[in-house]
Amino acid sequence: MKKLMLIFNVLLFTGLLGGAALAEEYANRAECVEMAKAAEALLLEDMGAGVREISNPEGKFVWKDSYVFLMDLEGNMLAHPFVPQLTTKGSLFYVADKNKDNPKMIFVEFVDIAKKNGEGWISYMWPKPNSRDAVDKFTYIRRVGYTDLLVGAGFYP
Repeated sequence: MKKLMLIFNVLLFTGLLGGAALAEEYANRAECVEMAKAAEALLLEDMGAGVREISNPEGKFVWKDSYVFLMDLEGNMLAHPFVPQLTTKGSLFYVADKNKDNPKMIFVEFVDIAKKNGEGWISYMWPKPNSRDAVDKFTYIRRVGYTDLLVGAGFYP
């Protein structure tokens, strides 16, 4: 019996037995808030270090299936770990989400949330990292102190 329990625990721990182990691969609402607040704190402490860390695809602001990004209130992407090309596009206010039936101007909404409330959630359609297929995404937006910056972190339900 002890041997059977040992095998079960090893399989559960290594993820070979579904369920609980698989849930750990997906970011959740609380983690997005926590990571956005941690990014805000680093940016307020050392802006250069914060931008570098958010831009790093292997940095501490990339976890499970999520990441933190940094924008200014003019709609410019300042740091993105997976699509650094966005930092060269200028204002992204013209970019809609990937919902074919009812697209949202998500970058406009990100800035509106940061300006009006300082923080909040938005839902939209966006591909997961390393995918082209758009799926539902919920992103937490947080203004960085009293600066003209915001950070965002999202999860895919």
